[in-house]
Amino acid sequence: MAPMTPVPATASHVEMTQLVMPSHANSHGTAFGGTVMAWTDLAAGMAAMRHARLPVVTASIDQLVFRSPVRIGQIALLRAQVNAVFATSMEVGVLVLTEEPLTGEQRLCCEAYLTFVALGPDQHPRPVAPLLVESELERQRQREASTRRAARLELREALRRK
Repeated sequence: MAPMTPVPATASHVEMTQLVMPSHANSHGTAFGGTVMAWTDLAAGMAAMRHARLPVVTASIDQLVFRSPVRIGQIALLRAQVNAVFATSMEVGVLVLTEEPLTGEQRLCCEAYLTFVALGPDQHPRPVAPLLVESELERQRQREASTRRAARLELREALRRK
């Protein structure tokens, strides 16, 4: 197989917005956590597909901690980008902000790291192009993603041994 051309990290950037409506909310008037998780998975999946230019599936979602709620009438702003590529898998970081539409004030709702695997026509994992990092922030994201991946693999191995 010929070497693949690296894809810039910026090529995978996704920005989604969602106005939180009553159908997205619980009895407290805030978006269901599962709904925010679904939006997060969707944004990350689009970023992974933009990088791989192949179908992708979610392999894992790291810890997701809600720091502030998204209320009915507010905007959920999701930003996703591939942080690192590991042969057939990619780590995608997603930042979720809540925005007050009348003032523009934004607050961190949550952030997450998701791992996606690219699939070939046979529905088996397929290699993806390397990630081209062009800024110090992208290099930092790539280093941190590698550290998280090592921890995930170590945990998986520890659970397998039990």
